[in-house]
Amino acid sequence: MELKINHQTEYLYEQPVHYSIQELRLRPVSQINQEVREWKVKTPSKLNDSKDPFGNRAGIFTLESQYTQMLIEAQGVVVTKKQHLFNDPQDAVSPFYLLQPTALTEASLEMRAQFSHHVQDTISISSLLDLANAIRAEIPYQAGLTTVNTTATQAFALRAGVCQDHTHMMLGICRANGIPARYVSGYFYEKNSPNLASHAWVDVYINAPEGQWVSIDITNGCLSDDRHIRLAIGTDYYSAAPSKGVRSGGGKEKLLVRVRIEEL
Repeated sequence: MELKINHQTEYLYEQPVHYSIQELRLRPVSQINQEVREWKVKTPSKLNDSKDPFGNRAGIFTLESQYTQMLIEAQGVVVTKKQHLFNDPQDAVSPFYLLQPTALTEASLEMRAQFSHHVQDTISISSLLDLANAIRAEIPYQAGLTTVNTTATQAFALRAGVCQDHTHMMLGICRANGIPARYVSGYFYEKNSPNLASHAWVDVYINAPEGQWVSIDITNGCLSDDRHIRLAIGTDYYSAAPSKGVRSGGGKEKLLVRVRIEEL
């Protein structure tokens, strides 16, 4: 599919911000499942591009003048393909680095026990989909109860969450069972719902001799396909976040995210 994406991130503050540094991962790259035809990112000041250890295109900008509102906009056209298997370049981060838990993904003993019978000795696409479906059944999708700081264990206790919570739980269970897995941030196109939000799913390492990953969307109960647009990968939400930063001042913050996707 040829998809046009517009992603706006707006920060509102109750008091002036005096200084801030913002880090973005809002530039998709062409790879086996997608071709980036055009893409641009608008920021309030000059964006300095770089490449992070995971191969993501990252950018940093600073604001030194006072403000109470900041708008970041990314837009472009991506052609997607139905592809759920991936191979990393030779200089990629070792999959075994991704066995380490993070504060957001670490699985509690109760979580491990709950899903232990869904983890097979032999890793396969069908067994991973079974685990993903079990997580989704146990943690129904419900917006508004969790935040970007909610851990997998907290979402499990709430028995509710959104895509990033499903993803963190899948990562935690996989890593606790010696299966390398990583966080994927991006977009999911739904034909009848053009006004969307950012999305998250997982890559799981399934074929060590060939260095192959399978990409699974827990929230939608499917393998990644031409509805998925990949932005970045990382250990968890924080390392792959589309936008994050530090600031001086500002007081209470309000974040508004608007994503619109259209098929051309």
